[in-house]
Amino acid sequence: MDVFVLGGTGLIGRRLVERLVARGDRVAVLTRQARQGSVVEFLTGDPAVPGPWCARLAAADAVVNLAGEPILGGRWTPKRKELLGKSRIAATLNAVQALDGRTKTFVSGSAIGYYGFGGDEAFDEASPAGTDFLAQLCARWEDAAQGAAARGARVVTLRTGLVLDAGGGALKPMAAAFRLGLGGPIAGGAQWVSWIHAADETGLILHALDAARVAGPLNATAPEPVTNRGLTEALAHAVHRPAFLPMPGWAPRLAIGEGAALATRGQRVLPAKALATGYAFQFPTLPAALKDLL
Repeated sequence: MDVFVLGGTGLIGRRLVERLVARGDRVAVLTRQARQGSVVEFLTGDPAVPGPWCARLAAADAVVNLAGEPILGGRWTPKRKELLGKSRIAATLNAVQALDGRTKTFVSGSAIGYYGFGGDEAFDEASPAGTDFLAQLCARWEDAAQGAAARGARVVTLRTGLVLDAGGGALKPMAAAFRLGLGGPIAGGAQWVSWIHAADETGLILHALDAARVAGPLNATAPEPVTNRGLTEALAHAVHRPAFLPMPGWAPRLAIGEGAALATRGQRVLPAKALATGYAFQFPTLPAALKDLL
């Protein structure tokens, strides 16, 4: 399979490219900074700006769109919100508009933020969108991706939860704090955390590429979400440290503002479609995932 990847140099993109190459796929990656590769074809360009890379994308059998500024890269000021939207929606629209009917599969990023916040309510792919900023951003992002269907592609929108990866993301600073004995539940710890091991995140992208029966939204979360307190206890156990320093909810809100809701409110999201279409999770439980990563 010839696969074109936007966002292929990010945390998940790098893992995905490695797995695509390992199984013998031809891979092209769009990157803002010039790179050379002996196996991977690198094209220089900005996904938010149409360019010569669009012709190469149009020739691919499949496109994986992981482009977008990090959600937790800073306080959600009006300028930051604009950047979060532009980096996702403009890139997605450019990729869709480049399609000319040859590409059969279009896998595009999204997030479980699509569902908003619901306490103990369990969300699956049939649940409606929320009304907060992140939910509406995800809805617009997915709407942009759905344009690929009119150009003959099977569209999958990957609603990703908290990705656990030893090499980066949220786990690395969390584990460092817990090793120093500075860990503890946030805002009481009752809020749900829908997580996924990075190996299963990339596994689900491959599943979306390969399984023709997978279309529409696909939750990229492990089948056993935990509460924030459960995450705290599992992480403390994994690094052999106590976790007795709770963080009040006002502290992250003071530090990062509106985006703190991701940590203080949370979402309980289940991977109904992944399980129904035969995906077998490598790490369905948090203790096994942390043991592997740490």
